[in-house]
Amino acid sequence: MRTHAAITFLKEYKTTSTKLFFYACCYISLVLNIPFLSRFQDAIVSQEKYSTIFLLSTPIFLLSLVIIVQGLITFRWLLKPVLIFTIIVSSLIFYTTSTYGIVFDFGMVQNTFETDTAEALSYVNIYSFLFFSVFGLAPSLLICFIKITPQSFLSNLASHLKLLAISFLCLITILGIYYSNYASVGRNNSELINYITPYKMLDSAQRYIVRNFLYPPLDFTLLDPSPTISNDKKHVMVLVLGETARSSNFSLNGYDKFTNPYTSKQNVISFKNVTSCGTATAVSVPCMFSNLNKSNYDKRIATSQQNAIDLIKGAGADVLWISNNNGSCKGVCKRVESKQVATDSNQPLCDGEYCYDEVLLKELTDKLNNLTHKTTLIVFHLIGSHGPTYYKRYPIERRLFTPDCPRSDIQYCTQEQLVNAYDNTIAYTDYVISEMIDALSKTSNENNIETTMLYISDHGESLGENGVYLHGLPYAFAPEVQKHVPMIYWDSENSASIDKSCLQSISNTPISHDNFFNTLLGTMSINSKVYNPSLDAFSKCKKQFFTHKNRNENYVR
Repeated sequence: MRTHAAITFLKEYKTTSTKLFFYACCYISLVLNIPFLSRFQDAIVSQEKYSTIFLLSTPIFLLSLVIIVQGLITFRWLLKPVLIFTIIVSSLIFYTTSTYGIVFDFGMVQNTFETDTAEALSYVNIYSFLFFSVFGLAPSLLICFIKITPQSFLSNLASHLKLLAISFLCLITILGIYYSNYASVGRNNSELINYITPYKMLDSAQRYIVRNFLYPPLDFTLLDPSPTISNDKKHVMVLVLGETARSSNFSLNGYDKFTNPYTSKQNVISFKNVTSCGTATAVSVPCMFSNLNKSNYDKRIATSQQNAIDLIKGAGADVLWISNNNGSCKGVCKRVESKQVATDSNQPLCDGEYCYDEVLLKELTDKLNNLTHKTTLIVFHLIGSHGPTYYKRYPIERRLFTPDCPRSDIQYCTQEQLVNAYDNTIAYTDYVISEMIDALSKTSNENNIETTMLYISDHGESLGENGVYLHGLPYAFAPEVQKHVPMIYWDSENSASIDKSCLQSISNTPISHDNFFNTLLGTMSINSKVYNPSLDAFSKCKKQFFTHKNRNENYVR
């Protein structure tokens, strides 16, 4: 009854389009932009000396800016649709930024476009629904129901331009007085622009759409049309591509909780100083397999030329990519045999949306029992430690650390619960890797085949440090835990190509995803003109160096 009365009141309430536009801009700038305003004002008060009036000018400055930007695209018949769209989008950004610390720059927009339904739904919970209802749905319904007082076109235009003129005057006045202050804060805190809602996201979305859908595709380039394999022995390599694993939570790397209870007994070598190409799968995975490095990486270029997987296949190896990650291989495996694990809930290790990574063990056994080539590469893309539903990444019997966090709105778990849940995902990944090593070791012993395992994660994760959760922050100001990733190497006893004691001695050497392309080619003994031994992280420890076509020590990647 009360709801009906409220709707009736709204339908009868009238206001001018200019007033409605002004009120909506106030809401967008002063409420939905709270993350930006709070960070901007924190940057001001952190200075040794600052002006209180300058501090108070920031909401007025932002409101004036929003009115001008919004006013250029919102007028007359577009008023309500554009305002509702802006508020809906802004409320979603407001939720993710205030809850997880997520920033919608180009990389995050790319990650959002390329995500899958199951991953998107993992963020949906009672809190997110209530948040969206209050900050997005309710104001949108308010705008929808309010009646606009009829005005002539010229009268409407005059009031609209008057508001824009006043806003422009406020903007110019504030900049005239405090330009040096704004310039200083902006120069020293360049990341702040990423928090302006929703315009930074809309700009990033526009650039993403133009680059991925409007630009003509580049011609495909063969980096090397005739690579070969220099190893005469039978060799099987398993490459385990981890998901969202941070190096600092590996006990192999000095973490105080025993998160690697299985591989620690298997003579593995853990590389402790590895950094990623990006902070999200959509960037890191195609980057690390490409012959580009972080500084010159461009997805359009990377996807239009051979990557490491293509070269290994081109050399004559059998390549199989098996993914338990619904986010796909980001185009890396499009030219090799690939398989997506079915998440059928009838399978004991699956729930209809995800499967535990243990499901990959059968895939490995089946492949090892049916080897067809002298050289084989099997890539397993794990679901690993993908959040926020960490508790869904490990079975209950593999829960080593309690109490954990059995919910997706992880900000309401204690820090101990959240870290325990995440550490359980690391320990479970360790178990899966250990089982893969056992299978490779058995194959090596029974069939006299050299076997190798390399594990590396795509990016790390934030667990609430400084109010930041998950991953995907712009690389320039992302915390180290989102960029510092684990890498583990193992090979069978009959493998003679790499000196393990040498590898152990360089395990603290700084390396990155920039080294991965050449390290993978080198480990697979691929003889190619694009191989650069100076970028192969293992080249110094090779017992037998093989000759590469056009080998150039001064090659610049």
